[in-house]
Amino acid sequence: MERRLYVFAACALIVAAVLGSAWVTGQFTTPLVDRTNGYVSELGARDQPWTRLFRVCEALSGLACAFGVALVPRAPMVPAAPRMAREWPGWLALAAFGLLTFAGGLFPLDCAALSDTLCGRTATSLAHRAHLLAGVLSTGAVLAAMAVLSACWRSWSSWLFTLLTLAATALTGAGLAAGHGVGLAHRAQLTLIAVWLVYVAMRLLVVDGDEEEQAPLRVAPGRAGGVGGARGQAPDPTIGYGRPHVVEEGTGPTVLITTGPGAAWFHWDAVAVALAAGHRVIRFDRPGLGLSPRSPAPPSLYAEVARLAALSPDHPEQVIVVAHGVACWHAEAFARLHPLCLAKLVLVEPACPGGRRPLPAARSAARWLPALGGTWGAAALARLTGPAAHRLLTGLPDPSGVYRMGKVPAAVAGEWLARRDMAADLLRLRADKPFPPVPVTVIDAYERDGCRERLPGDLGAALVRLPAAGRPVPLRDPDVIVEAVAAR
Repeated sequence: MERRLYVFAACALIVAAVLGSAWVTGQFTTPLVDRTNGYVSELGARDQPWTRLFRVCEALSGLACAFGVALVPRAPMVPAAPRMAREWPGWLALAAFGLLTFAGGLFPLDCAALSDTLCGRTATSLAHRAHLLAGVLSTGAVLAAMAVLSACWRSWSSWLFTLLTLAATALTGAGLAAGHGVGLAHRAQLTLIAVWLVYVAMRLLVVDGDEEEQAPLRVAPGRAGGVGGARGQAPDPTIGYGRPHVVEEGTGPTVLITTGPGAAWFHWDAVAVALAAGHRVIRFDRPGLGLSPRSPAPPSLYAEVARLAALSPDHPEQVIVVAHGVACWHAEAFARLHPLCLAKLVLVEPACPGGRRPLPAARSAARWLPALGGTWGAAALARLTGPAAHRLLTGLPDPSGVYRMGKVPAAVAGEWLARRDMAADLLRLRADKPFPPVPVTVIDAYERDGCRERLPGDLGAALVRLPAAGRPVPLRDPDVIVEAVAAR
């Protein structure tokens, strides 16, 4: 999938270069604009006959450039090179160039500023001044992008384009000061920028894409988090790519905690601290969540069951599984498929599987999400919205910057898209595999409904009902979970 993202990003940059070169035809359709002394953007001035065409081309060119940058993988599944971490200022500057170019298309000049001697004799509009400002800023942004990326790539070709574009920009400024030759220099500058965008596209296809394809598989190291240290990392049984982030503390009977949708290990700190006094507590992050690496495979019920089995202690020791939300499906499936491994089950706010049919379109979209989670666009979206959304939903800070990572929203979306498939698998398991005779506690804080009313009876579980509230039970009532685990 990442290889395809390189292709789509390259195509978007080429489209941006082509649309940004629409001024070439404008030399013939708008003869009133002075080719020697007039800005190229004067072709889109309000008083010109083809203003809408050139403004639309300029705006679409900017959007295509920004879209192309957003699709470039910044953290490949199999990393191409360590330089990726140093490239972010360059890609950010190129995205800013695209957005400023888009703004230039939205806010046109009132008239041909240099070609029309009458232009500017009356007060100019806000849009006119905004266009001029956007043009200056976009020029600075693209020059910064060219310089930073050239330095990261160590490419003499890119440096050549950068120096020539800088020279053309200087000539444009000199021509503006001298009152002659601005049009020629400006056209040379835009031509060089368009050619450089094509060069970047070719580099994505030939260099970065090939490195991504040939690089060896990575084994991502685990990291300590929460209140305990990282245990010896259990291999992820579903993929050959990496290992989940696992945190273990305490000694005694083993308690395995699997978090709810979008949650991370540190949301269970209060529960883990209390249980660690007499239990060995294991927490982990599913692929893409918390500090676990992304998985190229979409989530599935059987993959999560295999993960729980891999993290459980060896036979004959049994494990107490505590699950929250949709993870209750994983825990119930684990109990049905591995009955001898389970000592007790605590289901916190279990989700209702329902009976809706899986959507093929959701499966197709889910296959793209792990790769999309490693793009510059996902990183920007997570940095802008992730911390605020996390604090709004949980009221907690993000100690490790988890929700600033682009992989997290992609993983959350992937699990949401996989819900129907997981639910269908669980319903089939309920029909095929009996539930083992183990103690079960269901802690529910939702309004009453038929599905959740039936679950405790179907599993022979003790039901603990709490009043509904905005925050999840592990954050607002951790003692209830601790009591359920310790109960005989």
